[in-house]
Amino acid sequence: MLEELELHDLGPIRAARLVPAAGMTAITGETGAGKSMLLSALKLISGAGADAGRVRPGSACAWAQGVFAVAGDHAAVALAEDAGSPVEDGELFLSRRVPAARAGSKSGRSRAVLGGKTVPRSVLEHVARELVTIHGQADQLRIASPVRQREFLDDYAGNGDLKRQYAADWSAYMAVEDKLTRLTTQQAQMRQQADYLRDSIAQIDRVDPHDGELEELKERRDRIENAAQVSEAVVHALALLDSSSVPSMDNGSDAPDATGCVAGAIGALEAAHVPGVFDGALAALADVQSALSEVSFALSGKIDDELGAGDLDMLNGRIHELNELCLRWGPELSDVIRWRDQAAFDVEDLDASPEKLADLEEQRDRRYAAALKTAKRLSRSRAKAAAALSATVTGELGELAMPGASLDIAVSERRGSAPLDGTGADDVEFLFTPFPSSPKLPMGKSASGGELSRLMLALELASAETAVGRAGHAASSGDAARPVPPMTFIFDEIDAGVGGKAAVELGRRLARLARSAQVIVVTHLAQVASWADAQYVVTKTTASGDDSHAAGRRSDDSVTLPATETTVQAVDGDDRVREIARMLSGTESSTSRKHARELLASSTLEHAA
Repeated sequence: MLEELELHDLGPIRAARLVPAAGMTAITGETGAGKSMLLSALKLISGAGADAGRVRPGSACAWAQGVFAVAGDHAAVALAEDAGSPVEDGELFLSRRVPAARAGSKSGRSRAVLGGKTVPRSVLEHVARELVTIHGQADQLRIASPVRQREFLDDYAGNGDLKRQYAADWSAYMAVEDKLTRLTTQQAQMRQQADYLRDSIAQIDRVDPHDGELEELKERRDRIENAAQVSEAVVHALALLDSSSVPSMDNGSDAPDATGCVAGAIGALEAAHVPGVFDGALAALADVQSALSEVSFALSGKIDDELGAGDLDMLNGRIHELNELCLRWGPELSDVIRWRDQAAFDVEDLDASPEKLADLEEQRDRRYAAALKTAKRLSRSRAKAAAALSATVTGELGELAMPGASLDIAVSERRGSAPLDGTGADDVEFLFTPFPSSPKLPMGKSASGGELSRLMLALELASAETAVGRAGHAASSGDAARPVPPMTFIFDEIDAGVGGKAAVELGRRLARLARSAQVIVVTHLAQVASWADAQYVVTKTTASGDDSHAAGRRSDDSVTLPATETTVQAVDGDDRVREIARMLSGTESSTSRKHARELLASSTLEHAA
């Protein structure tokens, strides 16, 4: 629901602020006063194209902002959050800034803001689409689109669950159909790709690499290549520690090794035969002797390990094989292994064998049958809703100064080899007959702007009342606790060519729609405005003398502009009576004011009932 609309320097309006009623709000005023600027402001915050020519002369920019109350589960809330503008306190702010055109240069780009954050204009448009529906003569053409007509019918029918089920069925069918088409139309290329993958997998499997193996082999090769130096160092160390551990070695010297020296020291102390004197020394020497034996044993094993590490040629051959794999499918051996594992899955997708094709064809047929079954359910629901909507709208048109006019909604199932698409099996078309002898023509091509506005009112009224019925409750226009209206409808020029009793019926139907949605109507008919819960008057004033000169001068004091200004004022009580009287007769005589009071008193749904 639109809680507040504020604008600055748009057209002749310097500043204005509207606080629309939750139900119906009427905007009135003399022709040419600037009522269209309010509609322009609403279009701006709804993401429409910006026109620098609409900026008030002498101003740097025009600015408009709408504040909307939204429930937590409203579709606009999710869109805003996806755009990085979370909703706070149940309010969503949409604003737009349009810079003025400057002499000799193009105007700058407009700026769209959602929830205080700059966003692309398209984001503002998508969010506003869930909040505002504008019905002006230019905006009516949107419903002429077959796509929008089908969407409107589905919304009226409450086909949300059916559409989601069909979308899932259709997506599952298309996934298999696309795969089958790919296999059958690109068999030769895919067979070549599959053969390449199979050969590559076989080459890798023949080598059978293991993650980390290449690094281990290179380290082992380094040790083998340095084996001579290692052996020389070990043998020399053993000769000094315990030459007996290298029996094949002849060091050519009678010098004792470390083990022999320790053993000699132990023997010398024991030969003294002095009990208890050398016990500590003997124990320490025994520990040294044991440690020397362990070191000698470990070094002896090292010689055996290095000398028996394997054939260096075989080791280099294995490293070469692994390096070849890395060059083709690496760069690392782990990449090669991952590539092989992924290729195994890809081969399955590229399998174009007769058995694989037959299996896919069976899957496709089964999923198509499921989609077709859901599409037929959707068709039946659309056909039933089309009949009900046609009858309801045709009945409303007779009360809206369009006697003999009718709306027919054709739901035709497609025939041929491909009856289904992403929307189902139907073509939907709204056909309008403006008078009995007229042929049925596509909506948008057979109705004038005023007729199309009234036709849209009848459609929106039928849709809104059906939605309320599905919710299982009827909102009361005087109930202060009623829920936030889910949509704001804007009607402009809906009363073109209407008067008398038809005008009263038009106002009454707008008031009915306002029971379940917020309605803002720009009108010049008192019989329509009198039904509103709130009324705003747009007035054009012209200053004179010095005031005119001051009001019209630019900020640089270089050019004096016309001092025409438009104001927007809420009216209530006697002020509203006077405005209704003016709309009725063009004067504010006692007779017209009396008539205005009577009209206001009678323009309530309770009174009409």
